[in-house]
Amino acid sequence: MRKLISISAAVLACLTGLAAHAQGGQSYPDRPIKIIVPFPAGGGTDSLTRLLATALTTKLHWVVTVENKPGAGGNLALDTVAKSKPDGYTLVMAQTDNVVLNPLLYSKLSYDPVKDLDPLVPVASGAAVVVVRADSPYKTLADVVAAAKAQPGRLTMATPGTGTISHLVTQLWQNASGVKFTHVPYRGMAQALPDLVGGQVDMYMGSIPTLLAQIEGGKVRAIGVTAAKRSPVLPHVPTFAESGVKGAELASLWGLMAPHGTPRPVVDKWNAEINALLQQADVRDKILATGAELLGGPPQALAEVNAADRARLAPVVREADIKLD
Repeated sequence: MRKLISISAAVLACLTGLAAHAQGGQSYPDRPIKIIVPFPAGGGTDSLTRLLATALTTKLHWVVTVENKPGAGGNLALDTVAKSKPDGYTLVMAQTDNVVLNPLLYSKLSYDPVKDLDPLVPVASGAAVVVVRADSPYKTLADVVAAAKAQPGRLTMATPGTGTISHLVTQLWQNASGVKFTHVPYRGMAQALPDLVGGQVDMYMGSIPTLLAQIEGGKVRAIGVTAAKRSPVLPHVPTFAESGVKGAELASLWGLMAPHGTPRPVVDKWNAEINALLQQADVRDKILATGAELLGGPPQALAEVNAADRARLAPVVREADIKLD
């Protein structure tokens, strides 16, 4: 009997080891992986995710699908992933608006982005850019500030929505310059662009990756970027700091996240593979061409940047009394 028990224990230990190996070892992934995007198709987050999904499929032969799940400021997508099985087969391309700002804007969330989601890897960041229509009289940020001081509240600033990074940067700009704009929230650039070009709104602020094609196509004119230094894809556009606006430097950060409890071998594999992809010339060049900046690094780096941004922006949200529920 003792010998039988001993053999049974050995077999059980072996099976347990094999299961753990299958869960996070060389057999992963053995079925399709889904990356959920918390925004509609066509935006910066969607484009970046699909670029990585294509690279993973081409270079590693992983089967990776992208699912757009917009709604509730990204909460619908984040909640879905947070409540998914933590096996590495359902991930989210989280963005600053979702994991940094939503906890500040909503009094109650159905998930906790810190406790319910595990960071995998910081992927890229994208500064915001202010654009006006091509024939706008405002050619610089200083022109905008002068006009806003002359007629407070008359100038309209459109953004992808209330409580987005663009909205918060607008608030930082107003605070730094002592001016007041009228905020006009949209559901994204596609909805706002006709009104901007048609003159219904004076300005629009969104991420460089989202607006680059319209800028290069001459539909709109860029007059300022929120990065610490000029963007390589918009070298002629000054930064806010260069234009005399201090304290408005801010960028959206994109990072892959998984349900809390995802096995460490799976986390490590994703971190290693994405970091490797970001070093490959074809992938790197495609991301840089969108106006985004490459990041990469360990999972903890994503958590640390999100925490720092949340601490910095919490007072801005309180002061502006921005709420979404």
